[in-house]
Amino acid sequence: MPSKKKNLKLIRMKIRIAALLMILSPAAWAQAELVDGVVAVVGKNIVLKSNIDSQFKNLKAQGLSENESEKCRIFEEILFEKLLLHQAEIDSIEVSDEEVDLAIDRRIDVFVQQIGSRQKLEQYYKKSIVEIKEEMQPFIHDQMVAQKMLREVTKDIEITPSEVREFYNSIPEDSLPLINSQIEYAQIIKYPEISAEARQDAIDRLNELRERIEDGSSFSTMAVLYSEDPGSAKNGGEYLGIKRGQFVKEFEAVAFNLKVGEVSEPFKTEEYGYHIVQLQKRRGEELDLRHILIKPKVSQENLEKAQSVLDSVRNLILNKEMSFEEAAEKFSDDENSKLNGGLVMNPQSADTRWETGQLDKSIFYAVEKLEIGRISEPQFFRRPDNKEGFRLIKLINKTEPHRADLKTDYQIIQNVARQEKESKAIQKWIDEKLKTTYVRVNNEYFNCNFERNWIKRSSQYVE
Repeated sequence: MPSKKKNLKLIRMKIRIAALLMILSPAAWAQAELVDGVVAVVGKNIVLKSNIDSQFKNLKAQGLSENESEKCRIFEEILFEKLLLHQAEIDSIEVSDEEVDLAIDRRIDVFVQQIGSRQKLEQYYKKSIVEIKEEMQPFIHDQMVAQKMLREVTKDIEITPSEVREFYNSIPEDSLPLINSQIEYAQIIKYPEISAEARQDAIDRLNELRERIEDGSSFSTMAVLYSEDPGSAKNGGEYLGIKRGQFVKEFEAVAFNLKVGEVSEPFKTEEYGYHIVQLQKRRGEELDLRHILIKPKVSQENLEKAQSVLDSVRNLILNKEMSFEEAAEKFSDDENSKLNGGLVMNPQSADTRWETGQLDKSIFYAVEKLEIGRISEPQFFRRPDNKEGFRLIKLINKTEPHRADLKTDYQIIQNVARQEKESKAIQKWIDEKLKTTYVRVNNEYFNCNFERNWIKRSSQYVE
């Protein structure tokens, strides 16, 4: 969609404040500690040449940029972040240590998923998870404060329907973006019941493993051989640096009450199955532990019963004895959609529309054969954690690829219109704060084609 070049760059700048944390690796944070020269000062905040170089190196490593001029754009984004930090200090905007710790934990989880395990992450960077977290802390803290300050700048911005319409009408027809095919769908999920015998069998297996461990067998070896947790089994069931809030409550209630070296009795978590846990180390409220997960096995008979239940539910709907929405609320095992008439939300866009490329393959193949308003036969599916079930899928709506239309794509157009309005507010805020903030830029970067007037103000100091 068209908007002024500066507006779009500021939108990208705003987005990158949030996105940088996801593309930088722990190595990048470590590299940034090399004090190889101050290239700018904003208020009391300095910018190091290594800050720019390490971010550019990571962009190149991911194939996102090869152009050296990209360093100027990165530099301006860092200057913008430092201006946000400077103003945040003036306005007493802070983030708590707990918020920072949770954000670091989420990013560590992403890195672990990418590299395979926590042990591999430590081996790759030749540092413990604790050391990696300590190095990340100041960078994550500053990024979160900057984000919070940015939200303050834009928090009061609203967009009216008339503004959305005016924005849409200002776009030449041949400049309207192409919207990919999108669908909306609802579902009713039924998971098979697990028999008492299957539950007891899982408990018995864990008790047997617990006895072997207490008789001298390695917990790590038992986890590799028998644990059904794909995230930790290959690493001997190990999880390092665990804090409260990272695992389900039933798990934490046991883990945080163990003594070092102690192996728990088998216990149940509703979502995953049955566990035993061994506490390895405790550092205050941070734990290193190993665990073994055994999932009760679903019988073929109970799997078929789940399918039969959905067959009956489908007939109730087709015979107009019950609406799909009523059936979802009454029968569905999906807590995320059952109270929403079975309608499935897209977490990436926070609405109910999905581009076909975003859909799970099994759902894509099911809706591809449906007409709008029709309901599928019970479809077997298996979640990433291997939990099996059946679902009915109803196709609510489907659009073909098309030029953006105000009626069909109002939410998309509204979001872009709001972004443009926010970008203008950010421009105004930057211009105002540069008048009263000390900024000094190294001569090496005077040739950068900055969007804002960072260099012009660099010779002035107004605190």
